[in-house]
Amino acid sequence: MSNRLTRLYTRRGDKGTTGLANGSRVAKTHPRIEALGDVDELNSLLGLLAADLTENDALQSDLMQIQNDLFDLGGELAVADSNYTVIDAGCLEALEQQVDLQNETLPPLQEFILPGGNRSAAQAHLARSVCRRAERRMVELAASDTVNPLAIAYLNRLSDLLFVYARILARRDGGQEILWRPRNARTSSTEETDSDDA
Repeated sequence: MSNRLTRLYTRRGDKGTTGLANGSRVAKTHPRIEALGDVDELNSLLGLLAADLTENDALQSDLMQIQNDLFDLGGELAVADSNYTVIDAGCLEALEQQVDLQNETLPPLQEFILPGGNRSAAQAHLARSVCRRAERRMVELAASDTVNPLAIAYLNRLSDLLFVYARILARRDGGQEILWRPRNARTSSTEETDSDDA
């Protein structure tokens, strides 16, 4: 395999533009670059999540597959050509199968949950929220430019899977999810406590 990068800096981006894989240059604030940046950020967060899991953790291989898919998705964005697509129906189906399989191990969700529970669960929630942002960027880009619609759907399903992962991770080692308590419930609880102390 030949070296892909011979120099880490080129100075070509110093004036606020960057090159796409098709040879064109666009502003670093272009919606395509914003979407690409969000996908890259998401991939980095998944790498951080994977790094905190043990080597033999069942989620490791799933996360590695997703990271590779996201790199392919980023490649689609960089090429910016409707004839070049990598994310296909098979990628989408694999995510949906994982969502169904993993969700079967969890009790029904009765309440909204807060991001957290433990470090890994919180990282999964952070990745989920960035995934949602990447999806929004892709939808915004699709309104004016070429985007693989299956790539948008992929991010939508991935955010669902990351939510399920967060639930699974929060329950590990005897842990639990943190349930959202509406303000009126928190206020009532505080008032009851104050009354008991009186």
